[in-house]
Amino acid sequence: MPDKPSVLFVCVHNAGRSQMAAAWLTHLAGDRVEVRSAGSAPADRVNPAVVEAMREVGVDITAETPKVLTADAVRASDVCVTMGCGDACPVFPGKRYLDWELTDPAGQGVAAVRPIRDEIRERIEGLIAEIAPEPAT
Repeated sequence: MPDKPSVLFVCVHNAGRSQMAAAWLTHLAGDRVEVRSAGSAPADRVNPAVVEAMREVGVDITAETPKVLTADAVRASDVCVTMGCGDACPVFPGKRYLDWELTDPAGQGVAAVRPIRDEIRERIEGLIAEIAPEPAT
């Protein structure tokens, strides 16, 4: 792994799960990890229930917008985490791929998004421990 690992989160619309995962990784790992997110068929905007659920835990993603998945984004990442995008994610040799099965928050209210948000945080904490642990003091 390079000094600063990079992670790409991919879901279909880049409006829910991948946005929460990217926000959690940025929030919890700070500048120790380079973070990207994208969708195979990006939505027009981030799911408002997702924005609200993240706001409840002090993470502001109001400025985020769904981005289209490109081969360059995958190529530039050390770890590619897919969340239900099926075969849309290009595969390159030498990359690490993880597939997280998470409920899709599309069309759900904030109450349904909270457990997804919390599960993503747990997975992100595990990923950070693996790829970008806190330096020993």
